[in-house]
Amino acid sequence: MKLIIPRNYYYHSALLSFFGLFFLQLAWHTLLFPTHNFPTALLLIISAGPLLLPFRGFLHYNLKSCTWLSYLSLPYFIHGVIEAFVSDVERPYALLEVFFSLLLCFGAGLYVYKAEKG
Repeated sequence: MKLIIPRNYYYHSALLSFFGLFFLQLAWHTLLFPTHNFPTALLLIISAGPLLLPFRGFLHYNLKSCTWLSYLSLPYFIHGVIEAFVSDVERPYALLEVFFSLLLCFGAGLYVYKAEKG
């Protein structure tokens, strides 16, 4: 018996993880651990800004934007793994970033894969 998962489930999981990752980045640098050594606005532009580049196409189910969003989630995965090893205090948020970035990568990637295959 083969389990068939509809393509929209992958898109909705990617959408949920996108918003989770985006709001985690916003909260991390403003509410949870604000820094006084670096401007907060610049940190938000560097951390949350790249997620907004393919966002419009992603909302319109554009396959190319979904592919780029899948690629774009990988630096967030790397950042989360490094931050989890470096800081004990920020480890739960870093692991949450790892979870959201992996869910975004696989959700958007499988959405594109299923669209091109079927």
